[in-house]
Amino acid sequence: MSDPFSIDIRVYYEDTDAGGIVYNANYIKFMERARTEWLRSFSVEQDELMSRNIAFVVKHMDVDFVRPAKFNDVLKVTCEPVRFGGASITFSQHVYSSQGDLLVKSAVKIACVDLKEMRPILIPNSIKEVIQSGS
Repeated sequence: MSDPFSIDIRVYYEDTDAGGIVYNANYIKFMERARTEWLRSFSVEQDELMSRNIAFVVKHMDVDFVRPAKFNDVLKVTCEPVRFGGASITFSQHVYSSQGDLLVKSAVKIACVDLKEMRPILIPNSIKEVIQSGS
């Protein structure tokens, strides 16, 4: 079994509250960046998808905040697909400290949508094939 896709993110002052602790909503941004980079690792660019009126949007998210991160920490944010549906992908995502401590765990379901209609559509086969072959 291979390690899940991951990116490193440094916590900047702007990511924290007045006490130097990462503000909870910023973990959502960090996980979004990891999913974007995961797609990019398959040469799937979201701006190109949007030009075709296709987008991936978050449908559902469960987040468990285990421990806080602080200003200037370097975090490892993972992204691992665990279920592919016709129009959706469910991910397991985690945020770890540089020491390997689990900080946040999440299950995220994204849906493929037609941007004009804002309705679910099947993930295009060209995209599904390339990401399923690499996961």
